[in-house]
Amino acid sequence: MTDTLNSSLVLIVEDEPEIADILQAYLEREGLRTVRATDGRRGLESHQALKPDLVLLDVQMPLLDGWQVLAAIRQRGDTPVIMLTALDQDVDKLTGLRIGADDYVVKPFNPAEVVARVHAVLRRAGRPSRAPGQVLRVAPFEIDLENHVATVEVQGQPQPLALTLTEFRLLAEMARHPKRAYSRAELLEACLPEGDALERTVDSHISKLRKKLEDLGIDGVPASVRGVGYRFRGVE
Repeated sequence: MTDTLNSSLVLIVEDEPEIADILQAYLEREGLRTVRATDGRRGLESHQALKPDLVLLDVQMPLLDGWQVLAAIRQRGDTPVIMLTALDQDVDKLTGLRIGADDYVVKPFNPAEVVARVHAVLRRAGRPSRAPGQVLRVAPFEIDLENHVATVEVQGQPQPLALTLTEFRLLAEMARHPKRAYSRAELLEACLPEGDALERTVDSHISKLRKKLEDLGIDGVPASVRGVGYRFRGVE
């Protein structure tokens, strides 16, 4: 679970670890907090104990299926629920909507689309989907995580950085823990979870990011760590 303050908490009730991992990575990258449950019974226990702002709920699960969990949640209150299922029949969608689902996503899905739907449902429910004013400040950088804008101070003046989405993610991920050495695998999972990219792809993105910063007079960011991968900057 992330430690972002004031952001919405999303309960992921999904028994397939790979799918839950991807959803968690995408949601947390967007500033949302997450908690996971691997079956319907644990999902209901987590819902009761944690009072999440939204539930991503798989239909076909052990112990209690998604329909049973949704019905129990609706008896308790109006927590927004988005159903996740491999079923693609209109009758199943109507069942979910009749019981009280707020949205319905069919597997296989684009994780970015699921995140967009989460934000949309949270907005409709009047719940904040992101932590307000979430900005990382690690001199000479200022990184606005919500608006995907990064600037660097050059000769006392902030200069915008023209970064690709992946370059922004890499910079932001390492800026969160500037003293930590990240392996390529960790950066790949955190910043490029949607593809089948190889670890050497990280080297290419890091090289392009470093070149853009060098053009502005910022050297050694990100720094290479022999035998490990990369760190935000070298050890001083």
